[in-house]
Amino acid sequence: MPSLRLKSADVYRGFVMFLMMAEVLRFHAVSAALPQSGFWKFMAFNQDHVAWTGCSLHDLIQPSFSFLVGLVLPFSLFNRQHSGEKFGKMLRHAAWRAFVLVVLGIFLRSQWSPQTYFTFEDTLSQIGLGYTFLFALGFQSQRVQIGAILVLILGYWLAFALYPLPPSNFDYQAVFSEPELLRSGFQGHWNKNSNLAWAFDTWFLNLFPRESPFVANAGGYVTLSFIPTLATMILGLLGGNTLIAEGKSTDKLKKLVYFGLLGLVLGLVFHYAGICPNVKRIWTPTWVLFSGGWCFLLMAGFYYLIDLKGKEQWFFWLKVIGMNSIAAYVMAHGFDAYVSKALHIHLGPDYDTLFGVPYRTLVHGGLILLAEWWVLWWMYRRGVFIRI
Repeated sequence: MPSLRLKSADVYRGFVMFLMMAEVLRFHAVSAALPQSGFWKFMAFNQDHVAWTGCSLHDLIQPSFSFLVGLVLPFSLFNRQHSGEKFGKMLRHAAWRAFVLVVLGIFLRSQWSPQTYFTFEDTLSQIGLGYTFLFALGFQSQRVQIGAILVLILGYWLAFALYPLPPSNFDYQAVFSEPELLRSGFQGHWNKNSNLAWAFDTWFLNLFPRESPFVANAGGYVTLSFIPTLATMILGLLGGNTLIAEGKSTDKLKKLVYFGLLGLVLGLVFHYAGICPNVKRIWTPTWVLFSGGWCFLLMAGFYYLIDLKGKEQWFFWLKVIGMNSIAAYVMAHGFDAYVSKALHIHLGPDYDTLFGVPYRTLVHGGLILLAEWWVLWWMYRRGVFIRI
C-alpha cells in the first residue's frame, strides 16, 4: 500500500523554512540605508520578531513549524501502522526523536560559545520537550485532544496569573526588560523577565554548567513555553485529523478556514479584553489561539492551491526545502557562515555592491540562499532526506 503524504504540508513547511533561511537577506540593513522607504521598513518589520506583544510574519515561523509537526502526525501514524509497526516500537522512536531534537537544538545554539550552552527555548528543543506527549495524544479521540489543549492553555494562564507581581523596587533593567514594554495591572503578570517562567529559568538553567549565572534571557524567551507550544502542536494534530478523514476536500478546506478565523477572533478578544496579552516570546495562551488561527489559514491556502487545484509545480522550489526541513534548519544555523566567508574570499570584499551599497545584503544573502537551495535540490534529486 502506498504511503499517505500531504503535498501541501511539504510546501507549507518549505515556506516556513525559507522565511527562516531568508534572514541572511537582512532587510533591516536595507531599511536603515534607505530610511525614507516605507516598502523596506515594512519588509524589515516582517523579517524580525516584535519586541513583545503583537505579531509579524517572522513571528509565525516557530508556531507554523510546531503546528506542522502535529498536522503530519496522523499521516505518519497511518503509514507506520499499515506497515505493521507495533506501538512499542513507535513509542521508542518518538522518545528518541524527542531527545535528539532537544540535543540538536542545544548543539546548534552552542556553536559560537566556549562551552555547551544549555538553553531550551529554541524551536527544535521546544518541539522535542513536548513531542512524546503529542505522539501519545495521536492515539486518542478528538475530544481528548481538545481537552488537552484546554488544560494546557488554561493551566498555563492560571499559573502566570497567580504568580505574584514583582515588588515596586524590582530592577527591570538588570533583566533586560525595557520600560516601554511593561504593562501595568493584571497584564503585568506577563511582563518580560519578571513572570513565572522567568523565575523558573533562574532556577532551572542554573542547574547546568554555565560561563556565568543565568539572570535572564535578553529576548525574554523561556523554557516553559514548551507547554503551550505543545498546545500549538495539538492544534496541528486536529488539522491533520481533519485532512486525513474521509469526506469532501471542500468540506475539509472550510473546516480549516473556520478553525483559523475562530483562533484569530478568540486571540484578539483575549488580548484586547485584557485577559491575556498576545506574546510570542513566552507563548501566552492568547498567542496559541492567535498564531494557531494563522497556521490554519496558511495551511488552508496551500491545501487549496496544491491539493485541490493541483498547482504543485508552482511551489516546487519550496517543496525541495520542505522535504528536507531538518537539513535546511541546520544549514541556516551554520552553513550560511561558511558560504559567506567563501564568497568574500573568491569574489572579493566589494562584490555585493553590484547594485549599490544599500542593497549589498540582498546580493550577499541571495547568493547564500541560492547555494543552500542548490544543496537541498541536490539531496532531493538523489533521494537523500534527513529524518530523525
